[in-house]
Amino acid sequence: MKQMGINSEEVEAEEVIIKAKGKEIIITDPQVTKIRMGGTETFQIAGKITERTAEKFSQDDVNMVMKQTGANENEAREALKSEGDMAAAIMRLKKLQ
Repeated sequence: MKQMGINSEEVEAEEVIIKAKGKEIIITDPQVTKIRMGGTETFQIAGKITERTAEKFSQDDVNMVMKQTGANENEAREALKSEGDMAAAIMRLKKLQ
């Protein structure tokens, strides 16, 4: 491979996260190989793959919902996920009180 100008090396990774539109692909216990060929670097990744929907809100949003409603973090996150909006999440949780 080296004679053809291809070099590879193992990368010690703990987790690989690919942020795609609307979701995240999480690869745990990954085996990652960095390959250099013709001035280009690519990565080959193998491991246990899971997907999750990307959250459209920040930790600050979660904290604000918690502060305004007295909800715990899980309740605040669930309300934000289901309502998709901070104000709607707060109103929903206040109705439950």
